[in-house]
Amino acid sequence: MNPRWVVGDAPTATTEALGRTLGLPDLVAGCLVRRGIDTPEAAEAFLDPRLRSLSDPMLLPDIRPAIDRLFRARRDGEALVIFGDYDVDGVTSTAILTGVLTALGWRCAQYLPHRRDEGHGLSRAAVENCLARHPTTLLVAVDCGSTAVEPIAWLNGRGVDVVVLDHHQLGDPLPAALALVNPLRATGTAPAPYCSAGLAFKLAHGLVKHGREAGLAGFDTYDLKPLLDLVALGTVADLVPLVGENRVLVHAGLERLEATARPGLQALKRVARTRSPMGVYEVGFQLGPRLNAAGRLETAEDALRLLLCEREDEAIRLAEVLDRQNRDRQEVERRIALEAGDRVRAGLEASDDLVVVEGDPSWHIGVVGIVASRVLREFHRPTLILGGDGEVWRGSGRSVPGFDLAAALRDCSDLLEKHGGHAMAAGLSIDPARLPEFRSRINALARERLGTKPLPPEVRIDAFVTLAALDLDLVSGLRRLEPFGMSNPVVQLGLRGLVHARPPQRLKEQHWKLWVTDGGRLMETVWWGAGSRPAPEGCFDLAAIPEIGEYAGRRQVQLRLVDWRPAGSP
Repeated sequence: MNPRWVVGDAPTATTEALGRTLGLPDLVAGCLVRRGIDTPEAAEAFLDPRLRSLSDPMLLPDIRPAIDRLFRARRDGEALVIFGDYDVDGVTSTAILTGVLTALGWRCAQYLPHRRDEGHGLSRAAVENCLARHPTTLLVAVDCGSTAVEPIAWLNGRGVDVVVLDHHQLGDPLPAALALVNPLRATGTAPAPYCSAGLAFKLAHGLVKHGREAGLAGFDTYDLKPLLDLVALGTVADLVPLVGENRVLVHAGLERLEATARPGLQALKRVARTRSPMGVYEVGFQLGPRLNAAGRLETAEDALRLLLCEREDEAIRLAEVLDRQNRDRQEVERRIALEAGDRVRAGLEASDDLVVVEGDPSWHIGVVGIVASRVLREFHRPTLILGGDGEVWRGSGRSVPGFDLAAALRDCSDLLEKHGGHAMAAGLSIDPARLPEFRSRINALARERLGTKPLPPEVRIDAFVTLAALDLDLVSGLRRLEPFGMSNPVVQLGLRGLVHARPPQRLKEQHWKLWVTDGGRLMETVWWGAGSRPAPEGCFDLAAIPEIGEYAGRRQVQLRLVDWRPAGSP
């Protein structure tokens, strides 16, 4: 299915006024307006994110009882357990709280669940194993717990107070935690869409603030800024919106990550061969997958040890372990993605199968979410991929705009053992005997909500420009919109009526290098990950991302191709 190009629209008068007030090129001002930033005050805050703009952590729901309980544990010398999750957000938030609490006088241990043996989050099996290893009367659950009604009731019955620090969907009823710090519980103004690493930083801020007000030793000199490298890792990897306070945290966190003092992150950057400066790509595609790999296949304990270790030799050893596990994960993922893709191609009924549902008892549950993303990219349909986990299969789904996957799973809840998630990503557990009925029902729901045809993929275009307009000053101005991510997409531009100035060059059988011209200027263009797709032919239009390349100390504008079509296409 050929993508549909969608050109963004920004009110001309608003764009001109914003550009005139702040001295911005029309293209930069238009990109801001298209992202909902249409006043000089909002634009200045967006273009110059400052830590001092962060809100008071005490505004978060239940933050006061959480802080009070933690300080009671500190006063009484009570040992607590930080119970995290096994993805990057869970591991970084666990590391943030461990670092803060340990430095400021708390006694704490950590527990991360085993994906295959204990399942996701604050499960009954995991908390039983946690208490057997770390007896405690205070458990702090991070990146999980918002729906854990039964496990938290079980903990309460054994005299364990539970503080939940989480950003995921709330259950009904809410669990009986002593404190449930979840921004989704906020009333009045919309809560900031923090991930758990961001929430851990906010809790750390609240603890330090309380300690300073109480005049406790050590709190007045404690610096929160070194935590921001971990906050950036968790926030980028968890794909939460990079707007508002998240943008501030990631902007500052990437600078910290560039010069991090953590031996573990220094070693991880070396094995991942990251380039400077550190950006969202390096976190999302190089560091994040290596931290995620351990938890996807077994347990994330090595990832946590890496973030907390203080010796260079141990850091190098752990980084190399995670790098090997990432390669193993990639191999498992490739095999399952090929199998799943072959099944879809063999059995897809274009008009009936608006949602792809595939499962196999041999598919590793740790990679089914990544496989679902790959299948969705190929077929552009909501996709659910399930793997074997004993008598019950567990799976992950990814969706397309216009189809709320979490809502669809709620409407199939009588067929499922468990489910939860968000509009664009969700998880489920199901008896495989019910899979055919589930596939039929969720496709019927999709036909009701999407119509009889799948939505075509879209390529978003901020604006059409000419090659001549793309000078270093303009592209540098566009880079002020970084870091790009969820809710702040990378700037993509359209260019019309181009031809090849010289024959395209194939790179490593997967990529293309092009030299394009509109009859005036010539510009180098790279198409990464083209695979078997042909290079543009004849006269064509490009959708591309403008970048600045450096060669032998010389800077020049170049393009990263996103899509192409014959010139004049509607």
